[in-house]
Amino acid sequence: MPEDLRNRVVRQPTVAGLSEADLLARIFPRLRMEDSHTSNTLLGPGDDAAIVAAPDGKAVISIDTQVQDQDFRLLWPNGYRTTGFDVGWKAAAQNLSDINAMGARATSMVVSLTLPVDTPVSWVEDLADGLTAGIRELGASHCSVAGGDLGRGHEISVTVAVLGTLDGGSPVLRSGARPGDIIALAGTAGHAAAGLALLESGIAVETLSPAGRAFVDLQCRPRPPLAAGPAARAAGATAMLDISDGLLRDGQRLATASNVAVALDPALLTQLADLLRPAAALLGADAAQWVLAGGEDHGLLATFPAGVQLPPGFTAIGSVHALGADDGPGVLIAGRPADAGGWDHFAH
Repeated sequence: MPEDLRNRVVRQPTVAGLSEADLLARIFPRLRMEDSHTSNTLLGPGDDAAIVAAPDGKAVISIDTQVQDQDFRLLWPNGYRTTGFDVGWKAAAQNLSDINAMGARATSMVVSLTLPVDTPVSWVEDLADGLTAGIRELGASHCSVAGGDLGRGHEISVTVAVLGTLDGGSPVLRSGARPGDIIALAGTAGHAAAGLALLESGIAVETLSPAGRAFVDLQCRPRPPLAAGPAARAAGATAMLDISDGLLRDGQRLATASNVAVALDPALLTQLADLLRPAAALLGADAAQWVLAGGEDHGLLATFPAGVQLPPGFTAIGSVHALGADDGPGVLIAGRPADAGGWDHFAH
């Protein structure tokens, strides 16, 4: 167990003092969603497997994992302590965002939790609270936790799988963008990256401006625009994906899947960067780089036919172009190919 967490939890009961059944008895009540909209879970925790409804006969599914010291730190260089609530919220948010990016809405999730034996019980309870708070506050009112698994390990690891429904419609894929389409963004770009840089700095969170603290909050507790995915599908979006690894890298993915060029408007990118300049000046960083290569905002990048009224929450940031005879798919800025920076799990 890392020294920072050990020092924090002296005399607090740990999971080593409980049986698996005892720990589950503390977690399950915190995962209940007392909401009439959660009937998609037909049989919840308690049996060998859960039973969930597939309202239109199809199920959209996504899975993601957070691993201690890879995806989060218990103690950041600036002194911020990651809570179980933070990790639970983020686990919910990043998985709900993937369902959102298909134009679907989440219906249920299952959670696999690996814990060191000296993890405080209160930390695990906070994680369960963060999961349910994320589901509620982000607007996934039809989703609930249907079950999961507990295990012992050397580090904290949280894996969440989410099921969703398209309500009888068709998914919005990455591969449908067409020349002439408008490229639009829902949510933020670079804000979570600014928050990460502030967490990695020596600047105490308590001394940050409200805007700086908001960036930290978005890194720890992302706020994906969950209403935007189904709204984009209803408005005729031709392609869409979650921006988890940066505008350039995810733009490249969309361009490659659709075999087109994604041309981003430099003036609009500058406007996005302007929101980040005070934090960038504080750290001596490049706000434009945060916008282009910063991940974990969990917004949406979508393409729409020209002339379509964009759904609420979307802002046009460019257009889709056909490829020239000697061109490959990619992202263009001011007519020039942009290096597909951003997050890569195995390059950092």
